[in-house]
Amino acid sequence: MRRWITTLVVFTVTASMASAARRPNVLFIAVDDLRPQINCYGKTFMHTPHLDRLAERGVLFERAYCMVPTCGASRASLMSGIRPAPDRFVNYLAWAEKDVPGVTTLNTHFKNHGYTTISLGKVFHHATDNVDGWSETPWRPQTGDYHNKELQAHARAEHRKKYPQRKAPRGMPYEQFDAPDESYRDAENASKAITHMKRFARQKDVPFFLAVGFYKPHLPFCAPQKYWDLYDASKIDVPHNYRAPEGAPAVALHSSGELRAYASIPPKGPVARETARQLIHGYYACVSFIDAQVGRLLDALDDLGLTDNTIIVLWGDHGWQLGEHGMWNKHSCFETSMHAPLLVAAPGESGVKPGTRVRALTEFIDIYPSLCDLAGLPKPEHLEGRSFLPLMKDPGAPWKSYAVGRFKSGDTIRSDRYRFSEYPKGSRVTAVRMLYDHSEDPDETVNVSERDGNSDTVRELARELHARKGKPGAAK
Repeated sequence: MRRWITTLVVFTVTASMASAARRPNVLFIAVDDLRPQINCYGKTFMHTPHLDRLAERGVLFERAYCMVPTCGASRASLMSGIRPAPDRFVNYLAWAEKDVPGVTTLNTHFKNHGYTTISLGKVFHHATDNVDGWSETPWRPQTGDYHNKELQAHARAEHRKKYPQRKAPRGMPYEQFDAPDESYRDAENASKAITHMKRFARQKDVPFFLAVGFYKPHLPFCAPQKYWDLYDASKIDVPHNYRAPEGAPAVALHSSGELRAYASIPPKGPVARETARQLIHGYYACVSFIDAQVGRLLDALDDLGLTDNTIIVLWGDHGWQLGEHGMWNKHSCFETSMHAPLLVAAPGESGVKPGTRVRALTEFIDIYPSLCDLAGLPKPEHLEGRSFLPLMKDPGAPWKSYAVGRFKSGDTIRSDRYRFSEYPKGSRVTAVRMLYDHSEDPDETVNVSERDGNSDTVRELARELHARKGKPGAAK
């Protein structure tokens, strides 16, 4: 009897290992502060050939939305598959382990099903968040952002002279320097990932979940000179909506505090037009720099013969204001903060046609269940998202009608036509609201929530928002 049980256990473990070995690998790419500033998203002046190549290889989600437009909360929500709430995933310091203790995160789920799980760079906001979900200790490069140390020291000194009441600032918010890619940490990140890929190519008996978190285009906008040179500075200008939207409530706006921590940026008031143009130029350069690093990963997959059995997911953790609404950074319920890129490529036998574009509204909590379906893994019961694999196969398949998110006290919902946001003012006071009609005002320049004729729309969207938003307390 004991021999029979031992044989059964050995057979079960062997069968499980064999099953895991047949499963597809996952290359999971997170890009910090990447908005859809990519050629394949219609920004045709952008130099992003490798991101475009990934879109041609897989599926581009035209309207994907983060759950919270700040890095820690967005990543914790995505990786746990749970919606944010007023007491959960609140700010950039959010932890998955602390906000939803006991919940099986995405990486842990894959590790539990036989995957080697590796974290490189910024995946979770905190390197020590959910560390047990990785097969090895998460690795992060230590290279700094700045190369012209003398210039940065001078900029900080001048800033302190001009604004003596402020604490010592960081360096400039941008820097162009004639240096090789290898001297920047995101290139170091890509090189580390390629080293792991080479190891995986030799060890084909265990599938991998390789998460690579790139730091740019997050501030400061530091990139090699050659990426700045891709763009004609004379053609770069501030957006046409470089001002607060008409009728927008004060609570919906912010003073771009993240940017104001850098030298040359005034502590309050508008950013000078020339500085704004430099910031936008630097953002573009950093996007192209990251594009080149993504290209290196795609090339490595091809060269090592891993492409045909690897799912590739690339996402920006949230949007970013490049001067729109008179603001910089993210941290708002506007479309510019909530909308982020999502590209997914699946192995050929998945039934997904390369070059597919999905216009349906998708949420970042949909990524966890979708990866489970693509990899053939069971889905944990706690997940609050929905697998978009049917959309990848048929973009016209029945799907959800809303994408819901939040930031601080604001809750926001996106329908096919509208974005509606609500900021409660207290139990006895009517909430402050915003409504933007994307069929007429895609740049959200005029809040029409109080206009005659929109009361039914506001009422309906408020009802849908309340029904779908994350509830305080323990997640299910």
